[in-house]
Order: sequence, then C-alpha cells, then structure tokens
Amino acid sequence: MSATLVDGGVALRFWAPAARRVLVSFDEAEPSAAMTRDPESDGYWTGFFPGVTAGTKYRFYVTGAGGEGYKRDPEARELELYGYPECDAIVVDDDVYPWHDQGWRAPAFEDLIVYQFHVGVFSATGQGGVDRRPHRTAKLLDAVQRVPYLAELGVTAVQPLPVVEFQGEWSLGYNGTDLFSPEMDYCVDPHGLTSYRKAVNDLLEARGASPLKHEELAGQANQLKAFIDVCHLYGIAVVIDVVYNHAGGGLDPQSLDYIDLPADPGPLNNAYFTADGWAGGRVFAFGRRPVRDFLTANALMFLNEYHADGLRFDEVSVIDAKGGWTFCQELTRTLRSAKPEAVQIAEYWGELPWLAVQEPPRGMGFDLFYSDRLRDAVRSVVGDRGAGVGRLVAGLRSSAREYHCLENHDLVLDMDDHRHPRIATLADSSHPRSWYARSRSRVAMGLLLTAPGVPMIFMGQEFLEDKLWSDSPGRTDRLIWWDGAFGADRHMADFLRFTREMIALRRSLPGLRGGALDILHVDEANRVVAYRRDDVLIVLTFSETTLHDYRIPVAGEWREVFNTDFYDHFPNPLVAGNGGRALADLVVTIPANGLLVFVSS
Repeated sequence: MSATLVDGGVALRFWAPAARRVLVSFDEAEPSAAMTRDPESDGYWTGFFPGVTAGTKYRFYVTGAGGEGYKRDPEARELELYGYPECDAIVVDDDVYPWHDQGWRAPAFEDLIVYQFHVGVFSATGQGGVDRRPHRTAKLLDAVQRVPYLAELGVTAVQPLPVVEFQGEWSLGYNGTDLFSPEMDYCVDPHGLTSYRKAVNDLLEARGASPLKHEELAGQANQLKAFIDVCHLYGIAVVIDVVYNHAGGGLDPQSLDYIDLPADPGPLNNAYFTADGWAGGRVFAFGRRPVRDFLTANALMFLNEYHADGLRFDEVSVIDAKGGWTFCQELTRTLRSAKPEAVQIAEYWGELPWLAVQEPPRGMGFDLFYSDRLRDAVRSVVGDRGAGVGRLVAGLRSSAREYHCLENHDLVLDMDDHRHPRIATLADSSHPRSWYARSRSRVAMGLLLTAPGVPMIFMGQEFLEDKLWSDSPGRTDRLIWWDGAFGADRHMADFLRFTREMIALRRSLPGLRGGALDILHVDEANRVVAYRRDDVLIVLTFSETTLHDYRIPVAGEWREVFNTDFYDHFPNPLVAGNGGRALADLVVTIPANGLLVFVSS
C-alpha cells in the first residue's frame, strides 16, 4: 500500500472500492497520471510512475458516483508540512534514516516501568524550565532532550500519547485522521533544524554514535525515528499509543472518510467506517478485510519501520463492542509472529478484562491489560487519609499481566468531566506540599512500584506535581513545573530522588518484578499492611504517628533496604526506622505514613 520506491520510480497502491477512476497529481501538477483498478482485488488501484523520487509530493484525484475530488493517501508516511488538511502526501525513502540501535534489546515484560507523557507539552527548552511562550507546541526534538533525565529516573519505557496526524494544532491525539503520518505540529521545519540537530547529535555523541546529517533529520518520519533511536541508545523502550477503534472527530473531505466518493454518502456507504460513532469520530468497519489489513499494516509499520518496542491499544472495549473481537485476535497473532518481543497492551474495560490476555479462541491474545483495581484501592485509601487500609488487599492481589497506574492522561486532565486530583492534592487538598501530602504520596508511589503487574507513571508524578494538566500549550498554568523538580521546590526535588531510588530498588530486586504475592498482615486499627513477594517484604502504614516495637508475623531474618521516611527533607535527620539492620525477630519501627522494604538475609 501507499508509495513504494522501486528501481526507476514509485509504485502506488490505493483502496477505493467504489471509485470509477483514480488519477495522481505529482508536485501540484494537474492530476493526469492514471491508476489501474486491479480486477482481482477488492477495490485496489495500482500504478507505476517512472522518474518519481523521494521527496516528491503526490495526491490522489478520485472520481466516484457522487462526484470527484482530491484525497490524501491514507497510508502516506509523511504529509506536506504546511496547508493541512489541503496538502499533499510525500514519497518517503524509509532507508534514509541511519539507525544506531543495532545492539538494542527491549526489556522483558516484567521489567517494564513505563513513563507516559504528551509530546506537545513536554518541552525540554532550557536547563530546568519549560518553554513558556504561549501556544508553542513542543516538538519530538524537544522531548528527545529529556531522554537523559528519563534514563536517570530509571524508567525502562516511555509511552507518548498518540503521535499521528490529527485535526488542529493541539489535542490529546486520540482524534487521528492520518494514521500513518507523524503529527506535523510535533515536528520541526527543515529550515529550523540547526539547533535541534546539534542537540540530537550531542545525545548521540554521548553514546558513541555517529552524528546525523541535516537530510537525515529533516522530515516528520525521520524526527520520530530519531526520538526512538535516542531512547534505545539510553536504554529506554518506546511503546506507541495507537487508536484503532475510530478515526476523527473531524474528518475533512480529503481524508479517508468516504474515500471513493459514493453516490449516497450515507453511513452504510463509507468504505472504512460503519454507521457507528465514538468520541466524535467514526468507528472502523472491522468486518471488512481491507480495513483490518489497513489497521494491521499501521501496527506493523510502527514495529518495523520505526523500531517501536510495543503498542498500547486505545479502548479495545469499543473495538470489541463494535464487532472487532476476531480482528483483535488476528492482530495480536500477526504482530506476535512479526515481532514476538514487542509488548501489546490493551486498554480493555470489558466485564471480564482478563480475557484480553488469554490466548484465542477464548481470549484476544494481548500481553497486558489495563486494570483499575490497584489504582482505585490506593486512591480511595489516600483520599480517606489512610483509613480502611484493608481495601489495598484487593488491589495488591493483581496478576503479572495487569497494567497499573495512579495517574494518567485521562484521570488528571483539566476537563469538566475528568478532574480527578493528582495524588499530592488527593493526599492533602488544603496543602499539597504538606508533610501529609508528601508522606502519603510516597507510600502511594511505593505501592505502585512494589505491587504485582507493570507500573506506569504519568509525567510530573515522579516529582510530586500537584496541578491537573492540559493538552493545550497555551495553558501555561497547567504545564508541569520542571524548575521545582530541579531545585526550586525542595520537596519536589526530594520526591524526585525518592522516586528515582524506589525505581532502582524495583529494578534490583527480582521479587518485586515477578515474585508471587502473599498478604501477611492487615491491621485496620494501626493502618498497617504487610505483604511478601518471594524474598522481599513490604511493610507500610498510613498511621499519622510512628509505630514502635511493631511485630510482623513472618519467620526468618530480614534486613531493611528501603525507608520512605529517609527522603523527607533528604537526608532526613530525624528518620524513623530500623537503620538498615538485619532483624531475626521482625519487631520493627514503622515511620508515620511510611513504607519499608526488607530482604531475606
């Protein structure tokens, strides 16, 4: 599909099943190059056009029973940077970008610690601050400058919100219209690349990699590749967020909507879509083989052409509800055959969510599924100031296949129908920098990073950001406060250190990544929970006073290796705990609103 460079020109393939004629316009000339309908296919048009090279602009001109007009290539790898949506596609040479990640190996699923962020407001301008110019959408080449920070934080994967072309200058990204083309507002014009190329080359040089030439970084596809390439060189996998339940809202006349211009542009005559809507857009017609092939090709493009390490599938529940169950089974099987090490994460909220990860025919065959059990348990206890700790047990009893978070792009988005507070604000709405907020937030993060399953952290959560966020770069009051993390706010800097060392602990102890769970002790009166994961013991309390001489019912000798209280006014001169000692009879001091980690001696 799309434009494929071959010897002497380009081959084009385009699906428009009810079209009467398809022409191609090259470099804004009148459409005159005719394509041929393949009589043995389900509405595919093909053509070879000699002399066409990489960088050539093209657009289809479709004649259907209902009229005629231009259509962008739905599988174009890149779009003209200006004029969207009335713009051309660009012929791209996939071999231009010189990858540096030949020795890269993605982490095993159990080793994933994922960081979610939004490219458009994740600016990296300056040493510690963000670019506060109004309406300045951050770029992929801004975000790439945060990669050393993320590597130092210790996360093993990043999950940017969707990065494909959507209508408008800014968005969450779940309203994609051109699913194969990187969002142009996240990319830099070739004329403005000089400083960015230096920044990227500095990152490459620091890892002993060869620098990029201007033409190797020019273009949207190359800039997304450079982001992923640099992440790999710094030990970070990349999970691409894809939306296959719908396209749009806002599908312009040159989009894939009514691709073949039928006589009756009603909901039943739309080649790519059904009559159903979702989130302001149109639901894909999963019952049509060309549509399933289109979506599968998109997933394969990210895994193969962009070297992505996995995919996060948005609202698989909608795909299921709209007739896409067997499509999901086909999709996961195809992707696993093509790249078995790539993680496949399903946002599936069905009545039996674990069916997402069961093998077909009973299940859909994904690797991980979204779970709100731990999130809801932790947030309810934190919101109740630590009362009812027994609710944590249900959340902790998760499987290794569950994908957990306490904050995410939906939950803490500044919109009327969302507005769930950040953890710091939930912990103390009157003062999100108070000791109560800081200490409860540390326990919450500790729970996320010691529970079974794969943890995900949302941007800013790692340093106690308390504000809701917005996808609009013009909302400077909603940008995450990098200066606070880098020293302007003592408590944020301390919390960042705590998160960094808590992540390092999880990475160093196999029991925290894959060990079985055993709930040892629940004490509602003192708000204590203790649980074991193989040779690792976790003891926590939401008590607002320190508990001395507290007995944990567990045999053996245990050595204290982590104490959240140490990170308050780091290093806390008044830390309450056990001094890292090995204890044969586990009678311990548990700091107020604290979490301790012990290992078997």
